Order: sequence, then C-alpha cells, then structure tokens
Amino acid sequence: MAKHVKMSSRMRAVFAPLAAAALIAYFSYHFVNGDRGLLAYRDLRVAIAQAETIKEETGRERAVLERRVSLLRPESLDLDLVEERSRIILDLARPGDIVLFNNTL
Repeated sequence: MAKHVKMSSRMRAVFAPLAAAALIAYFSYHFVNGDRGLLAYRDLRVAIAQAETIKEETGRERAVLERRVSLLRPESLDLDLVEERSRIILDLARPGDIVLFNNTL
C-alpha cells in the first residue's frame, strides 16, 4: 500500500503542472484566436476603418447630388442645368455643338 500512495503523490506532482500548463495554453490560444480575441479585434478595427472611408465618400457624393438637386428646384432653377439635363436625357444636340461626356455621376 505504501507504493500505491507514493505513486499517487508522484502522479499528482506531475499532473498538477501539466494541467496548469494545459489551461494556460487553452486560454492563451483563445485570447489570441478566439471569436473575441486579439485577431478578431484587429479585423473589426480594419472593417470599421473601411466603413468610415465609405461613409465619407458617400457623404461627399451626397453633397454633390444635393447641390445639383437644389439647382433643379423651381425657386432656384438654373436654366443651363435644365438644358444640360434635357439634352442628356433626350440625347439631342444642335449642329455645331461640341459634346463632352463627364461620367462623374
């Protein structure tokens, strides 16, 4: 029976550090690679930066479009813009006109 007790205490002496090392390894892995780990946090920050860039570009495009729409309102009608839009929509030009296409919109 003395041998059995010695073996048990030896196993405990080996098992405890191994179990602790396994737990540390498990939590360290998930701290870095888990769903809410460091790599996921980095990917989220990149996605946020891209979304903010798209938001800024969209805001600039919206401002341009809002300005053009405001020029088409009856109280501030720009006749040049009306003529330009009608020629584009109707695909018409007068003889001698020089037509330049600007595809920014």
